[in-house]
Amino acid sequence: MNDRSYNIGMKIKEVYVDKVEKLLEIASDKTRLKIMFSLLDEDACPHKQEECHCGCCSCLTCMKEKSVNEIVSEVNESQSLVSHQLRKLKEANYVSSRKEGKNVFYRLKDGHIKQLLSVAIEHVMED
Repeated sequence: MNDRSYNIGMKIKEVYVDKVEKLLEIASDKTRLKIMFSLLDEDACPHKQEECHCGCCSCLTCMKEKSVNEIVSEVNESQSLVSHQLRKLKEANYVSSRKEGKNVFYRLKDGHIKQLLSVAIEHVMED
């Protein structure tokens, strides 16, 4: 068995428990959650008509790239707060960025982050 394998019934290595704790800690901030959800657009997923929940498919077209100004407008928070939280998300590998002139564009880092958000939403909507 390699280090990437796991089973719910077995003991998970402490280093992975620490990493999951950090992962969930970063995601536990309301502003950071609003930012990450603003970077998702499930309507852009071509599999929507096939009953594919965007968090489950390998298609990443729903992960939209947006400028800081677009994110600020969508999450209705100050530019300084959004920039600060984007920096934390980038340091934690939740988002990636690219610079074009004076503008910086952000997107979710990968499909794992999309899945994390999708599973969380599905869970809270079960009630």
